[in-house]
Amino acid sequence: MTTASDTALARGSDILVALALLTRLPGLANTDRTRGARAAWAYPVAGACVAAIAWAAGAFALWMGLAPPFAAGLALLAAVMVTGALHEDGLADVADGFWGGWDTARRLEIMKDSRIGSYGVIALGLSLILRWAALTMLLDAGGALWAFVAAGAASRAGMASVMGALPHAREGGLSHATGRPEAGTIWLGVLVAAGIGLVAVGFGIFAVALAVAVVCAAAALVARSKIGGQTGDVLGAAQQLAEIAALMVLASA
Repeated sequence: MTTASDTALARGSDILVALALLTRLPGLANTDRTRGARAAWAYPVAGACVAAIAWAAGAFALWMGLAPPFAAGLALLAAVMVTGALHEDGLADVADGFWGGWDTARRLEIMKDSRIGSYGVIALGLSLILRWAALTMLLDAGGALWAFVAAGAASRAGMASVMGALPHAREGGLSHATGRPEAGTIWLGVLVAAGIGLVAVGFGIFAVALAVAVVCAAAALVARSKIGGQTGDVLGAAQQLAEIAALMVLASA
C-alpha cells in the first residue's frame, strides 16, 4: 500500500530525475532514473531551474555594466551550458532529418548522424537569434527573470505532451529508454507549468500556453507525418520551438 509519505518521496525524486535528464548540473550523474516517464510532470520544474540560472548570468552581466544585448547573449550561453545543448542538438537533427531525407528510414538515419548539415545550422541560427532578440527586449524592460522562467516551464510541459501523444519512431534511444508518460502525468506537468507561470507572469501565462500548445501540436503533426512518431530529437525540437514562441509572446506583450 502506497502511503502519502511514499508519494511525496517519489515526487521529490522525480524532480531530481528531471534535472538529471534535462540538465548537466553536477552531482546528478548517479540519480536513479527508474521512474522514467513517470517523472515527466517535473520537466517544467527543471525548465524553470535552467531559466533561473540563465537569468542570473544575464543579471550579473547587466550589473557589470554590459548592455542588454550582451547580457542576453550570456544568458543564452548559460542556458546552453546548463542543458549541454540537449534541446538545440535535437532541433538541428530534426531539421536535417525531416528536410534532408526522402523517406522515414533515411530521415531517422540522418537524425542519428552526429554531423550537422545546412538545415541544422539554419535552424540553430534562427533559434538563437529569435531567443536572443526576445531576451534582449525582456532584459531591457526589466522582466526577464519571470518571463524566462515561465517560458522554460511551459516549453518543457509542451515537450512532455508531445512525448505522450506520439509513439516511439525507433527502437532504442533516450526517449525510448525513458518511456511515454500517461495522461495523468502530462496533465500534472501542465498544472505545474501553469502554476509556475501564474506566479511568474500572471494571467499572461494563458497567451503563452496557447502559443506553446499550437506550436507543440504542429510539431507533433509534422513528426507523425515525417517519421511516424517521436524521438528524443523530436522532443528537443518541440521544446526549442515552444520556448521561442513563449518568449516572443512575452516580449511582445
